Amino acid sequence: MAKPTKTARKLIEGKPALIVIDIQKSTFIDNSEVRSIDNMPGYKDRMLAARDLIEAAHENDVPVIFIQEIHRPDLIDFGRELDGDEDVHCLAGDPRTQIAKEEMGFRQGDYEIPKRRYSAFFGTDLEILLRGLKVQTLILCGGLTDVCVHYTFVDGHQSDYFCRVVEDCVGGSSVEAHEAALKAMEYLQTGAVRDRETVTMALSSIDSMT
Repeated sequence: MAKPTKTARKLIEGKPALIVIDIQKSTFIDNSEVRSIDNMPGYKDRMLAARDLIEAAHENDVPVIFIQEIHRPDLIDFGRELDGDEDVHCLAGDPRTQIAKEEMGFRQGDYEIPKRRYSAFFGTDLEILLRGLKVQTLILCGGLTDVCVHYTFVDGHQSDYFCRVVEDCVGGSSVEAHEAALKAMEYLQTGAVRDRETVTMALSSIDSMT
């Protein structure tokens, strides 16, 4: 028996916001061969590519929300986060923890949301901000595809937002993990995985709700 035909969703449904997840100074100033968190090849270039999205959002009055992972220096708020592959990271006071504002073209009027866990929704005021902005579509970029991007997508999905992830502006802990996470997000919302060129064009044609 064939599956019932579903109504095709637009890339942007209602009002969008660009969610820039954990693009922090460590990406650009930490050139250590061994890092506290593994990054797939080309990770830095993928983060830099996200600036195209940010510029398109700025030019079209789309809210830009920067998410920052940050932990207390005494490590009290890591919880179970260090039980897996990750080592201590994103400590308050460490220059590497700062949002990469210069690299990403941060502007006055952009929003900042600090978080202690993977999801940008967990224990933060992101949802209050989104509701105040009357946002319906979340466009996600940043890292890691298989961790913070994926878990933010899932929480957004479960809160009934339309979620889109820009495949060439996110990077995972490995190529395999990156690709698996994209597949998992596409499973939740058909058409969720999009490329930078398509999303940039949609942001630039916001009135047509592509």
